[in-house]
Amino acid sequence: MTSRRLRRAQRVVGILKLLVDRPGTVIPLATFAQRFDAAKSTISEDVAVIRESLEAFGLGRVETHFGAAGGVRYVPQIPPAETVGVITDLCRLLSSPERVLPGGFLYMTDIIFSPVWAAALGEIFATRFRETEPDYVLTVETKGIPMALMTARALGRPLVILRRDIRVTEGTAVHINYVSASTRRIQSMSLPRRALPVGARVVFIDDFMRGGGTARGMLDLMDEFDARVLGIGVLLETAEPGSKLVQDYTSLAVLERVDEAARLAEVAPSAWVRQLAAPAGS
Repeated sequence: MTSRRLRRAQRVVGILKLLVDRPGTVIPLATFAQRFDAAKSTISEDVAVIRESLEAFGLGRVETHFGAAGGVRYVPQIPPAETVGVITDLCRLLSSPERVLPGGFLYMTDIIFSPVWAAALGEIFATRFRETEPDYVLTVETKGIPMALMTARALGRPLVILRRDIRVTEGTAVHINYVSASTRRIQSMSLPRRALPVGARVVFIDDFMRGGGTARGMLDLMDEFDARVLGIGVLLETAEPGSKLVQDYTSLAVLERVDEAARLAEVAPSAWVRQLAAPAGS
């Protein structure tokens, strides 16, 4: 409780900070009333101001939930135009000649592990998959973790990490082998039994897709948990091979071409992003 009565502007800032710090989480009005020493009716009026302002600027929305466990929650939401702008900037950055590595690879680590980029990309994926109402967000160690964590945060859901090996400290685990579509090599994937309840609804987030072998392995592993995979999100996919081992997925950008000798990389927005940029009705 505050030691003095706060002005509305002060309360609005305080309420907004608490909501944004816990996206996707329903916070009772009583929590705000006690924290800011105000009546629930006053807090409701403050929340209405926040809701109107966020929606006016396309910065997300505030939902009200009624009942005994009711309250309000902040839902991050990225407008289509902003998504297109973020991915366009990302493609320009990834197309820099300095990112071409020996062997025809593309350096992405600084972007993947940037808190700013991870948060922006996570909110894009959260906006894309929110309507599916997942229970969990999945990823495979290790490069997909930052982006998947930010997706989970924006959705207000737990993150579950699929391991490449079995860890005795996590108890009984399900372990599968799968074939990499790009290298044709046998790889492994495991998940502790207690990490995911049977019948869970999940979305899978990863940083890169070439042939879709990892995503295919994830689908096979989820079958062992009777889990329902509601969506697959990938930061960057390669244009070749055109046929992947999974069909229903959303990528944000496409690696069209890498020429090591010419130090050339061509990265373009994905078909899904281009669709967002298209005029309505086209």
